[in-house]
Amino acid sequence: MNRDQAYALMTQFVQSESLRRHMLNVEAAMRAYARYFGEDEEQYAVTGLLHDFDYEQYPDVHPVWGVDYLRQQGVEDAVLDAIMGHAAATGTPRTTRLSQSLFAVDELTGLIQAAALVRPDKDVRQVELSSLKKRFKNRAFASGVNRQEVEQGAAELGVDMDTHMQRVLSAMQDMA
Repeated sequence: MNRDQAYALMTQFVQSESLRRHMLNVEAAMRAYARYFGEDEEQYAVTGLLHDFDYEQYPDVHPVWGVDYLRQQGVEDAVLDAIMGHAAATGTPRTTRLSQSLFAVDELTGLIQAAALVRPDKDVRQVELSSLKKRFKNRAFASGVNRQEVEQGAAELGVDMDTHMQRVLSAMQDMA
C-alpha cells in the first residue's frame, strides 16, 4: 500500500478531524525517523497514517480489527507488526526500528499537539523544546498522554528524550 492509498483509507474510516490530525502528525514524525535511520520513508509514512485508522469505529478491538482488515488488503507484515506493537495491550514485541519508531512517536505527538493548542496562536511552529519539556513534566497537562510510554519508546530507539522530543517537534513543525 502506498501513501495515497493509506491516506484514502484513513479518510474513509476516520471522520474526527483531531484523530486525522493525530495520524498526519504521526506520519510526519515517522518520516523523520525513517530519514534518521536511512529507512524507507514511504513505509514509515504508511504505518503512521494507518496505525489508528480503526480506532474511531472499533475502539474495543483496536488495533486487532484494523490489522486483520489491512492484512486482507495485502499490507505488508512489517507494517502490520508495527501497528500491533504500538498498542502495548496487544503484547506484541517491538523488534524492528519501524515498530519501535511508531511506539515512540505516537503518544509524543499528542503532547506536542496539546502544547500547540494551548498557545494563543495555536501554532505548533511556535512551540519550543523548553516549553515542551516543562509540559511533559507536568502530569496534569495532557493527562491522557502516557509519559511512561514516551520514555520507553525513546529508550527502545536508543535516543535521549531531548533529541527525541526535538526530532518529533521539528517534524510536526515542518509539516505545519
